[in-house]
Amino acid sequence: MADSQIPLDTGEVLREKKERDSFERTHPDVVEEEFHHDEQQLTFRAIIVGVILGSIVCASNLYLGLKTGFTFGAALIGSILGFSILKPWSTYAPRFLGGGGHFGPRENCTVQTAATAAGGLALFITSVPSLYNLKLLSMKPDGSPDIHADIGRLLALTVSCAGFGLFFAIPLRKYFVIQRQLVFPTPTASAVTIKSLHTGGKEAALVAKTKSKALIITFAAAMAWTMVGYFVPGLVQEWHIFAWLYSAGVKGAQQLENWKWYLGWTPAMIGGGMLMGPNAAGSMWLGTFLAYGFIGPVLVAAKECAGSINKADPNIINYFSAKAPMPRYWLLWPGVMIMVCASFAEMGMNGKTIYRGIKAAIVTIAARFKKADASAAAGTTSEDPVPPEEQVPTWQWIVGLTISVVMAIVFLSVFFHVGVGETLLSIIVAFIFAFVAIESTGATDVNPTGAIAKTSQFIFAGVSKAANVPVAEAQRLNLVAGSLAASAAHQSCDMVGDLKTGHILRASPRSQFHAQILGSIVGVFTSLGVFLVFATAYPCIMNLDQKCIFDLPSVSAWNAITVALTDTTKAPIPASSGWSSIGLGLFAILVTVGKHYLPQKYRIFVPNMSAIGISFVLTSTHYSTAMVIGSIVAVVWERRAPKSWEVMGWAVASGMIAGEGIGGLFQAILQIAGVTNDRYGTQFGCPKLGC
Repeated sequence: MADSQIPLDTGEVLREKKERDSFERTHPDVVEEEFHHDEQQLTFRAIIVGVILGSIVCASNLYLGLKTGFTFGAALIGSILGFSILKPWSTYAPRFLGGGGHFGPRENCTVQTAATAAGGLALFITSVPSLYNLKLLSMKPDGSPDIHADIGRLLALTVSCAGFGLFFAIPLRKYFVIQRQLVFPTPTASAVTIKSLHTGGKEAALVAKTKSKALIITFAAAMAWTMVGYFVPGLVQEWHIFAWLYSAGVKGAQQLENWKWYLGWTPAMIGGGMLMGPNAAGSMWLGTFLAYGFIGPVLVAAKECAGSINKADPNIINYFSAKAPMPRYWLLWPGVMIMVCASFAEMGMNGKTIYRGIKAAIVTIAARFKKADASAAAGTTSEDPVPPEEQVPTWQWIVGLTISVVMAIVFLSVFFHVGVGETLLSIIVAFIFAFVAIESTGATDVNPTGAIAKTSQFIFAGVSKAANVPVAEAQRLNLVAGSLAASAAHQSCDMVGDLKTGHILRASPRSQFHAQILGSIVGVFTSLGVFLVFATAYPCIMNLDQKCIFDLPSVSAWNAITVALTDTTKAPIPASSGWSSIGLGLFAILVTVGKHYLPQKYRIFVPNMSAIGISFVLTSTHYSTAMVIGSIVAVVWERRAPKSWEVMGWAVASGMIAGEGIGGLFQAILQIAGVTNDRYGTQFGCPKLGC
């Protein structure tokens, strides 16, 4: 996920379901397999397939991120489709096309690593559109964004955000993966998946074929569903039941439609619910109901908030603009506070461990600089099973890190007028947050990137106020430096997670490092290119005042927070919202802390406060409903046909997620070509204001 991070249930899957046996066999504490020098790993075919799959996920994530605020990782898609493509390729393709040679789990790991690195960066669904919304980048004389004039600036920002996490991950591997042996549930699940695809003879080959087929079929079906929905949204994608009732004469039904209570048949969110599990998905729906089924209507009834009444039909009211006095603007601040408080409370429960982790990691890195025994320096005795010749030389990541720091300083100064001191502070904040994020992700599978992004915005708002800089400059600093810190922390989590997968499979860290570099380079250009496609097709992405097919929840959240922190005269936080934020933040802390004192079997009944906070920030209700539907499907499927779920469950969910995203990319291409819904589609079944 991007700005919105929800813990999936992969940790529970590994601990409580049938994957437990595989996990125990492949956990580093019990792995008996030795490193293989003779198995090829970093191959041209693995890199090509990996970056193609990663680019598909990147394009999918940009569409889903703009639409819903959620993004999904490329690990499982890279693992399963990488196998289904390269296994027959290695057998039947001629040698000059990369055929021949054994295709094993370590080369499969290279595919997955390159795919994750190429999966793209979140700044194009958060800070970059916000920069245009606030008119902080190039604008045409008519006031519209001039994105083509900013290609160089956007490329510079993307390169700056892509370097730190990549190079900083290498020294952190030694501590978090080797010495601490953190679980890293999702990367471990990827390793288990890869190993199961390559072991077990004919039976395993049949399972692998079934997984691949399930992923490909659901990918194609979700893409086709999304494309058909582009032309007939009211019949396929959105069922506005209460708008239909209103049209039939049931006047009170329009009130529910005004609060966007309708069914959205979005494959990606249904697939996300299947992966997420009932606790997180149920918490999302609970938060949505509290926000838009209770708190919002109460605020309107108390005249604390108000909507925008449609002139043609006064019964149609918009409550979802991210500006005061809209209920959605009021709810934004409690949502952000709940997310931040819940995330940091979760980490606070492991505060001593995180502190020791940060301290020991610094000692480990210092020891590597001195070429000392890092294990002895950190007070541990764990040995790295990978031979020295397959390790990443210290000079490589130091040189890479130094170059990335210098480039960020130069690029941000030249293109965004960010001072050297502010850039260095952003880098330091990124390093600190990387420690915290990796510790949290490795231990609990909770990636606190959403809270980190908000916290970085608060930090740089304080810096700009202390320096008394002009509002526009303060807003630019807030968005650029904040996204740099958050992106680096998020990327370091992904890269260390990949190294965990490689450690379990006894893959070469050097090969993975090179795959990460190549994947990141492709990801920089893919992210920018796909954003240009969407921005050209839908200029409304960069103007929150225009009607848009995208809900832009992350963009509007970053935009509102930036304005509120830098220019309170334009967007004051309502007093009632502020006090409610404090109260709900404290409640989130109490619930999160209290959960840790319950027996493990009862924790599933405690709401996920981060998920509730995210639902306050979203701009519609149907996403959480779709996630609940997906989680119910997963639970029923697993109970009725556990073997079938074990083989195909995650593959089906991943295919649904990626398929909708790629369908959205083709929609954008059709939009640019003039093949639009207005000309060739129908709004039949949509409410009066359209779908």
